[in-house]
Amino acid sequence: MKKTPTLLTLLLIILATYWSFRVLLPQYHEGEAVAETEFSTDRALQHVKEISKEPHGVGFPAHTTVRNYITAELQKLGLETSLQEGYTAGDWGNLSKAENILARIKGSQPGKALLILSHYDSNPHSSLGASDAGSGVATIIEGVRAFLKTNTTPKNDIIILISDAEELGLNGADLFVDKHEWLKDVGLVLNFEARGSGGPSYMLMETNRGNSKLISEFIAANPEFPVANSLAYSIYKMLPNDTDLTVFREDGDVEGFNFAFIDDHFDYHTQIDNYERLDRNTLAHQGSYLMPLLNYFGNSDISNLKSLDDNVYFNVPFFKMVSYPFSWIMPMLGIAILVFIVLLISGFRKKVLNGKDILKGFIPVLFTLVLNGIVGFYSWQFLKWVYPAYNDILHGFTYNGHAYIFAFTLFSLSTCFYAYYRFRVIKTANLLVAPFIIWIIICGLVAVYLKGAAFFIIPLYSFLVAFYVHINQKNPDAFLLVFLGIPAVFIFAPFVQMFPVGLGLKMMVASTLLTTLIFFLLLPLVTKYRKKGALAFLSFLLFAGYMVSAHMHSGFTKERPKPTSLLYVLDTDENTAKWATYEHELSDWTSQYITKKSADSILSKKTISSKYGSNFTYTNVAPLKKVPKPTIEIQLDTIINAVRTVRLCVTPNRPINRLEVFTNEVDILKADVNGIELSEYFLQNRYGGRLITNYISDKNYTDITLEIPQNQELELTVYEASNDLLDNGLFSVPPRKEDQIPMPFVLNDAILTIQKVKFE
Repeated sequence: MKKTPTLLTLLLIILATYWSFRVLLPQYHEGEAVAETEFSTDRALQHVKEISKEPHGVGFPAHTTVRNYITAELQKLGLETSLQEGYTAGDWGNLSKAENILARIKGSQPGKALLILSHYDSNPHSSLGASDAGSGVATIIEGVRAFLKTNTTPKNDIIILISDAEELGLNGADLFVDKHEWLKDVGLVLNFEARGSGGPSYMLMETNRGNSKLISEFIAANPEFPVANSLAYSIYKMLPNDTDLTVFREDGDVEGFNFAFIDDHFDYHTQIDNYERLDRNTLAHQGSYLMPLLNYFGNSDISNLKSLDDNVYFNVPFFKMVSYPFSWIMPMLGIAILVFIVLLISGFRKKVLNGKDILKGFIPVLFTLVLNGIVGFYSWQFLKWVYPAYNDILHGFTYNGHAYIFAFTLFSLSTCFYAYYRFRVIKTANLLVAPFIIWIIICGLVAVYLKGAAFFIIPLYSFLVAFYVHINQKNPDAFLLVFLGIPAVFIFAPFVQMFPVGLGLKMMVASTLLTTLIFFLLLPLVTKYRKKGALAFLSFLLFAGYMVSAHMHSGFTKERPKPTSLLYVLDTDENTAKWATYEHELSDWTSQYITKKSADSILSKKTISSKYGSNFTYTNVAPLKKVPKPTIEIQLDTIINAVRTVRLCVTPNRPINRLEVFTNEVDILKADVNGIELSEYFLQNRYGGRLITNYISDKNYTDITLEIPQNQELELTVYEASNDLLDNGLFSVPPRKEDQIPMPFVLNDAILTIQKVKFE
């Protein structure tokens, strides 16, 4: 192949890769004139700015301020609003008072209503909640405003639910589904969420049955920038992550769509989830979903969206969404295998293929898969060893995470180019057999075990065409081979970034292996390059460059602050106190109180719960402070029919944010807290002995009633926490530096008391 086609074809592949990402998002232009009847990102941003001024978790002062602001904005639109208040504990044993904001647009015809949903509480205790989920609330307010400006009456009622206490256990959604009379009217839910501060918003369905009708209707609604695929849908169903929409599906049998963005994951649930860091293109993307779906589902029949059938679906440039039924999966797999066999026979008859060279073709395939797989698998452990402070980024996506994705992708390409440079003397047609066999095995496995990924077969058809071309032509047209390789790039390139972004850098192995597999699909073109050795060297140099760049940005700054944690833990029974932290690499701020790297093993393993099951890393003796302990009053202790019933009341003697109760290993037959009965599912699946978490808002005491077998002894451990360590007059803890933030996902900046209650 001549030099010019090589350069041009490489540029075309790079351009196709760029375009596969570029078309995922609309482009925001600040100050752009937008009609009153259209969604304006600028107008939505004003709501985000107001909502995210202060942390506004349940029980925090700004929580009421944000609720009042949202209510007032909906009323400005001419909507009649109402509040739904009540206590729930959900399926997670998290008790809180939720205050949902509700409004309704009356439709012109009877039938099921469309419900649009987001939550207004931020994660306690330091998150500003600009993305999660101020962006969702702002999207709904601005979208409803634009919709109402059209002066058209929808056929269906449109219910607006801005839920509360989502961060504590989906409590607001639970309250609506269990108690509100409007639930019976709901036919479909559109839920807007966030798990980062940028990137494309992924559409993820929630359905108890098949997805066929839902995906067909979604495609018919024709959003301009759909980002959705049945692989992400299948993975989402396997993960423990839930949204408010999950409650509607599980408890109300109401289906719907989540729209959630997950990039810039390092901002998730942190103090830097603020107005400035929210990606404007991402907010525009949320609006680009809401407006067409609001118009479509507001005027279509949503009373019968359930289906027993599933569809494979995926987004691709130019075609937007492609979908086909699961019933096509096996025939498509069979056709690909049959065509491959026919081409093999043809190749052998024409003496283009020979068994020896085909077997040699497995060497670079296996070499690259094994090497890139090993490097990807151990990359995160290696990075945490080199940079111990990465251990303090609990969700596993560092500020320089994108540089690492680029780096290890380039390393994988370098390995692939080098491997095929070494086997450059083998005819291309022979080299294509092994990659196809690897890919068809993958497609066969997903056809059986992960049907949502069955669209992997699509680029394989282009590969078969390229295989046919190489069997029948000595010098195929380079631009034809580029064209045949584009489906692989368009479909798979975004996944290289999606996996480590969504699941953390521990999933870098998905990026390295997927890069290798994409390279295999581009082999019909790449094998014709004469300078594969030079391309391997160039890729490795770029890998080194990105690693250097990542190293230069591995430290912490004001824009990339270090997560830090500090707690004061008082054992009221032993009358001892300790400083404790979740940090692995102690900051200078934390080191003022914890200097020796040692930990109380008992305290570390038995403490208040956290999202990732984190334990205290280090502790140190602390001075005793007169922190008031709660009053625990035993009101009932009786045995009837071999069942022991115990009732107690825990009353705080200081302002607190959270009360948590653990039990010893005992069978809890029944339990209720403040009159809310805990679900049987939760009681049977309690982890670590946790009984209840009560997020305190305006109710100070906690009433607990338990039923246990008569022959078992009960011991309760009561944790009482307030997030006021830096403000409490008993302490003089200085504020953090600008390059530090409170660590998310754990109890932080807290004064924690521990008290045991034994029932002999």
